[in-house]
Amino acid sequence: MKVLVATEKPFAAAAVEGIRKEIEAAGHELALLEKYTEKQQLLDAVKDADALIIRSDKVDAEVLDAAKQLKIVVRAGAGYDNIDLSAATAHNVVAENTPGQNANAVAELVFGLLVFAVRQFYNGKAGTELKDKKLGILAFGNVGRNVARIAKGFGMDVYAFDAYCPAEVIEKAGVHAVENQEALFEQCDVVSLHIPATPETKQSINYALVGKMKKGGILVNTARKEVINEPELLKLMEERQDLKFVTDIMPDQHADFAKFEGRYFSTPKKMGAQTAEANTNAGIAAAKQINAFFKDGDTRFKVN
Repeated sequence: MKVLVATEKPFAAAAVEGIRKEIEAAGHELALLEKYTEKQQLLDAVKDADALIIRSDKVDAEVLDAAKQLKIVVRAGAGYDNIDLSAATAHNVVAENTPGQNANAVAELVFGLLVFAVRQFYNGKAGTELKDKKLGILAFGNVGRNVARIAKGFGMDVYAFDAYCPAEVIEKAGVHAVENQEALFEQCDVVSLHIPATPETKQSINYALVGKMKKGGILVNTARKEVINEPELLKLMEERQDLKFVTDIMPDQHADFAKFEGRYFSTPKKMGAQTAEANTNAGIAAAKQINAFFKDGDTRFKVN
């Protein structure tokens, strides 16, 4: 079987080496398409690929049409909105992600952003501490659980809501489960977003919801840009001079948010998973999942 790693933004060299070892040890061939600049290069490369590993690369119907032999595509990372799932299903292609591999990296970034925010973005003025503050985690998946773990080390009081995770599971992890997301925003000093971008969640973080936060509230987004209703959040921040918003996904209306000096920060690009460890872990996990698929038909990480 031929396994293609197609990455416009390549894996680290150590990750590629790890992927190669896994794939070749299983008797498969590895091909690399790195730093490509035209979609046609991807279309040409996938023609004879049986499996595909990607990062933020888009796999749409056109790519799947070109990939006549493709049986599986794995997104090295948790999010998979760059894969057209319905098109993959129509082409009888299994689509998978690698949940949990980037979770600690994203969780650590949450606290990098948070300390930066509460210490007034290191402008020399007195800030506040995270200890004894109430942290709300919206979605208690792999990243949310790592955020909870780290928050306890800071001495924070941790709350969570997840529509798909039973309250008893959240409580068992030593976290307060709340009834709904409205209650999370009402009760907490800080809310950290870890929801995927779905039809239900897109634009859901809006004026009414964030407006429930107490004075001095901080919103952290390391999830997806699309979950924020930007015009409504801008309106709220205009009205409430006490709110802060920090993110590793630059909003479409970044220039407007940037006017709130001392209350807003965005990294230049999404960087939650940008660590050497996460990069390597996700790539090797993708290789192992492909090997398991070809060997045993294992599809436990299937998302379509």
